[in-house]
Amino acid sequence: MLVTHMFGPWFDAQSRVLILGTMPSPKSREAGFYYAHPQNRFWRVLPMLFGEPTAVGDIPAQQDFLTRHHIALWDVLESCEITGASDASIRNPVPNDMNHILQNAPIRAIFCTGQKAGTLYQKYCLPECGVPAQILPSTSPANCAMGLDKLLERYAAIRQALEE
Repeated sequence: MLVTHMFGPWFDAQSRVLILGTMPSPKSREAGFYYAHPQNRFWRVLPMLFGEPTAVGDIPAQQDFLTRHHIALWDVLESCEITGASDASIRNPVPNDMNHILQNAPIRAIFCTGQKAGTLYQKYCLPECGVPAQILPSTSPANCAMGLDKLLERYAAIRQALEE
């Protein structure tokens, strides 16, 4: 199924870290915001890094959190053919233009959530924008083998980048 990104990036002129997924899942497309699947651990992990309560399912709280912590969210792809939320099924990817954010915010670091997002970023976006990205483990329920403690350990790089 051909899927086109249905909502734009979340960022402002103060955003210092950019976190990129691959493409919004069906649940995220339905909700109109990032990491909306209730089993995705993204909105548990990020607030925990800052000692804040989780923001699962509360989009205004998620947006407030991102703004207060100078975090931008987007996806590597503008469109692709994909089956459900399976990154492995992606065909005919069309990347987003990262310069849209990079020219409008002082981004210090870019992180990709998952190997597929990282691979697509390196292939399609890095040559255009020239800013390398660090690949973090996916917070998707498909990556259930990685426990919450390990995710927190790896995602601490985001907080470190914000503190530099």
